[in-house]
Amino acid sequence: MMDRLTSSQRSAVMARIQGKDTTPEMRVRTIAHAMGLRFRLHRGDLKGTPDLVFPKHKTALFVHGCFWHRHPGCKRASMPQTREEFWRKKLAQNVARDAEATLQLSSEGWRVQIIWECETKDPAQIRKRLEKMFKASIGRRRKKDRK
Repeated sequence: MMDRLTSSQRSAVMARIQGKDTTPEMRVRTIAHAMGLRFRLHRGDLKGTPDLVFPKHKTALFVHGCFWHRHPGCKRASMPQTREEFWRKKLAQNVARDAEATLQLSSEGWRVQIIWECETKDPAQIRKRLEKMFKASIGRRRKKDRK
């Protein structure tokens, strides 16, 4: 597949990519907060600096970009056609770093969860994922609200 952008256009696009407060992350944060879930952001003292940390539930949540973190089976995780060896190495390092962070957090007693960028397009799907992650807590909260 040929890149539709020139080299300088592609460079400008890639330079604007940020690591924190991304659109997918903001979508998840907004819905989690609306559901009454409380969390901390980007805890640097935890391996991998999770995007959202739910201390009460000892859960670390990463909102991964499909391209950068190689979402298996996702069309967004395609390999760039230029500088293939560079990208293959860089993206493999990202995946290895993610696995290392997950392993360390798990060994420290944290539940590690991942929501992929492609899953954040639909707010109902985000809500469903969060409800599944925190089922017991959300159920208790709803009962308390009814009283």
